[in-house]
Amino acid sequence: MHESLKIFKFPHKPNQCYENIVDLRSFRNRMIIYNLNRKNEMEKLTHQEEELLLIIFQQGKGFIRDFISHLEEPGTPYTTVASVVKNLERKGYVKGIRYGNVYEYSPTMEESEYKSKFMSGVVRNYFENSYKEMVSFFVEKQKISAEELQEIIHLIENKK
Repeated sequence: MHESLKIFKFPHKPNQCYENIVDLRSFRNRMIIYNLNRKNEMEKLTHQEEELLLIIFQQGKGFIRDFISHLEEPGTPYTTVASVVKNLERKGYVKGIRYGNVYEYSPTMEESEYKSKFMSGVVRNYFENSYKEMVSFFVEKQKISAEELQEIIHLIENKK
């Protein structure tokens, strides 16, 4: 248990009460900062969650039944899709608005923002935060051709 969360007894000294309040406030502030920093990091998605998120991006917004009709695997139960969408909502990728007894879901960010954060996380976690390392990896694995590398170089030079 954190020192700031000790059970407080009535202090014998007036200043001790003040110190306890300051400890609690600094602990709360540290937790708020920690949570804000975590919001910049995207929580990883399962394959089902990512598939549904991409459908939601395509649709813009919709209800569970709308998303079911666009799934690759036909016959996925309503409850399964609803559970996956609720997980996306809990992770902060979608938000739901209640209409009677159903929810309409929409993404909380643009698809381009999602892709940017996702790729930044891949580069940070797997390629030592270096895009050069990532490109080198694909060159070594022969997943990118010389022509594609030339196109990338051309894109970079034209951005300047």
